[in-house]
Amino acid sequence: MNESSVRTEHLPGGPDLERIMREHAYRGAYLQLTVRGALVLFIALTLIFVPPMNDAGWCFAILGTYALWSAAVALWIRKGGTGPVTMIWLGLFVDLAVLATLTLLTGLAAEQSWTADILSNGLFVIPVLACTQLRTDVCVGVVACTIGVFFVSSWATMTSNSEPWPSILLSTMALAGVGAGAIGLTRIQRSRVLTIGHLVGHRTSLLAELMGLEQRERTELSEQLHDGALQYVLAARMDLDELADSAEPVALARAAKALGEATTLLRSSVSELHPTVLVHVGLARAIGDLARSAQGRGGVVVDVDTSGWNDDLRTSADEVLFGAARELLGNVVKHAGADNVRIELARLDHRAVLVVSDDGRGISADRIAERRAAGHIGLLSHELRVVAAGGSFSVGPGESSGTLARVEIPFQIVTESDHER
Repeated sequence: MNESSVRTEHLPGGPDLERIMREHAYRGAYLQLTVRGALVLFIALTLIFVPPMNDAGWCFAILGTYALWSAAVALWIRKGGTGPVTMIWLGLFVDLAVLATLTLLTGLAAEQSWTADILSNGLFVIPVLACTQLRTDVCVGVVACTIGVFFVSSWATMTSNSEPWPSILLSTMALAGVGAGAIGLTRIQRSRVLTIGHLVGHRTSLLAELMGLEQRERTELSEQLHDGALQYVLAARMDLDELADSAEPVALARAAKALGEATTLLRSSVSELHPTVLVHVGLARAIGDLARSAQGRGGVVVDVDTSGWNDDLRTSADEVLFGAARELLGNVVKHAGADNVRIELARLDHRAVLVVSDDGRGISADRIAERRAAGHIGLLSHELRVVAAGGSFSVGPGESSGTLARVEIPFQIVTESDHER
C-alpha cells in the first residue's frame, strides 16, 4: 500500500493526526512557494544577463507564463482548504517541464550557448521543492524525473556548451545525491509528523478518559451531598419549624438563617458539581444559573448574554464549555477583585464562542505561568480540554481593564429545535 492511499483517519490519532498532517503540509506548501519564487528570479536573471542567441522572445514568454502560474498557485494556497495541499505536488512537474523546455530551447537553437548550461543548474532546485511534500512516493517520482531530464538535456546540449561526458556524468551523480538527500529528508519529516500526530491522539484519548472520570466523580459527590448532607440540613430546618413556639425566638432565627444559607450553598454546590440543568434545559440556562450562584456568593454583578445561543441546542461541547465557564467565573470571584463580569455565549456556524470579561485587576502572562508553576492547574486543565477538542483558549488583558478570556471550540449538534436546523 503506497502512502497516498493511506487515510489518516484510520491511523492512531484520527482527526488530530489529519489536522496535524494538513498543518505541516501547508507549511511545506508555503516553503515551496518561496523556493519557486527564487527559481523564477533565477530564470529571469539568467535570461537577462546571459540571453539566448535565438528564440529569446519565446523564452521570455515561457518565463512570463510560468511567473503568472506561480502567482495563481500562491493565491490558491492562500485560500486554504484541502485542495491545495492535496494537488500541489502536480506543480512540481510544471517546474520541471519549464526548466527542461527552456534548457533545450536555448541549447538546441544555437551552436554555442552558456544559457542552457546555467539553466540546467536550476534543476538542482527541483528536489528541494519535492522534499517540502510529506509524501515519499511523490518525492521519489519527481527526483527520478529530474535526474532523467537533467541527463537528457545535458546530452542534447553538450555540443552548444562544449561540456564533456565526464562532466555530464559527474553532474548527474551530484544531482542524484541531492535527490537521495531530499527523499531521506521527506521520510524523516513524515515520520516526525506522524509521531507528533500519534502523541496528540493519545493525549486526546487520555484527556477524554480524565474528563469522563472527573465527571463521574463530580456526579457521585453531587449525589452524596444531595442525598446526605443536604437532606440532614433540610430535616434540621423542619425540626426548627416544629420548635418555633417553644424555644427562644432570636436563637431560632439565627439557627434558621444559618441552615438556610447552608441549604443554599449545598444546592449551589450540587448544581455546579452535576449541572442537571445542563442536561435538561441546556448550556445557556446552565451558565445563567452559574452566574446567579457566583453573583450571590461573590458580591459581583454578572451580566450574561446568551442571545446568540438557542436554548434548545445541545452539543458535544456543552460540558467542556460549562467547565471552562465555571473555572473562569470562579477565578474572577476569587482573585480578580472585580465589580462587574460579563459572560457571552454565541454560535458561529458549528463553532461555539464563550467570552468572559471583567473589570478587575487583570492578570499577566507571567502571573499565569507563576500560578501554574505553583501547582494551580485548574485553568490549564480546561485549556487542554478545549485544545484537545480542536478549539482555542486565550486569556489576556481586557480592552480597558481587567481580564478577557475567549474560548472557541467546534461542536457537533446532539439535539436542536426545528427552527435552528
